[in-house]
Amino acid sequence: MALHEQVRALREQRLADGCVPIYMLSVDEARAADLAEVKQAGSSPEPVEQVFNFLIPGVAGRIPIRVYLPRSAGGPHPVLMYFFGGGWVLGTLETSDRVCRALTNATGCATVAVGYRLAPEHRFPAAIDDCYAALRWIADFGVVIGLDMDRIAVAGDSAGGNLAAASTLRSRDEGGPKLAAQVLIYPNTDRFSDTPSMHDNTDPAFFNNRSVEWYWNHYLSSPVDADSPLVSPLRASDLSGLPPALIITAEHDPLRDQGEQYAARLQRAAVDVELTRYNGMIHGFFTMTGILDDARAATNQVAQFIRRRLTDRG
Repeated sequence: MALHEQVRALREQRLADGCVPIYMLSVDEARAADLAEVKQAGSSPEPVEQVFNFLIPGVAGRIPIRVYLPRSAGGPHPVLMYFFGGGWVLGTLETSDRVCRALTNATGCATVAVGYRLAPEHRFPAAIDDCYAALRWIADFGVVIGLDMDRIAVAGDSAGGNLAAASTLRSRDEGGPKLAAQVLIYPNTDRFSDTPSMHDNTDPAFFNNRSVEWYWNHYLSSPVDADSPLVSPLRASDLSGLPPALIITAEHDPLRDQGEQYAARLQRAAVDVELTRYNGMIHGFFTMTGILDDARAATNQVAQFIRRRLTDRG
């Protein structure tokens, strides 16, 4: 299928603006461009009941987290842990702020965003160590701020989806919190992916196969790291016992096939999976709620899934 008309308009605008592919920028330039794009393409930040910023202990210093509390009366609130995207190189608590606010209001959950360490300054396993440490801390101490430790889900987009998937594996294997759900939005699941979507998506106006390589080269310290299921969840020997999953992919995305392959692997392991491919969409569309109708539709889909798994359980 062709690009959605709204995505075609975005492409024309990027070309007119002389956009430079991420892999032709320095890390600092790429981070600045990423933040600017998120603010430009996102919808206006929604007000929530309260927002708290904390520094919590991690394996290598303190980790910033941001907690968004919903307007829904009473508590304790179910918890949605959210890990932002950006190829483990880009992203901050600010780039996920709009998404977290929208999901907080739409789900009635408290959303917890994690400011994990970024590569190349901090390569694998720094990011997953921070995300999992934050998950454990919330499970241990969240009750103090009115959170329900029996209803926790993890979610993330792109590299954040990779970190969410990896967190479910660690939580299962290391006796961590029992998670109620996982939401993986166009996740990286396989460093070695060599599928049609990886070969077909080469448009320099969008995230493409060269972008994928740029991120991986910054994230991993050694080629051996790529074998770890915390890097390539698709290569985990056992995916049984993981929480129910919603996996969202985009048609015009080099990561499309590996996300869908992960959904198939989960299903074969008897994990309850919902998989949706958004046709005509590109990698990154989920955060573009200010310009793409499907971004808003996907946000609503995620919220409905989380409500079914967390807030509608009584």
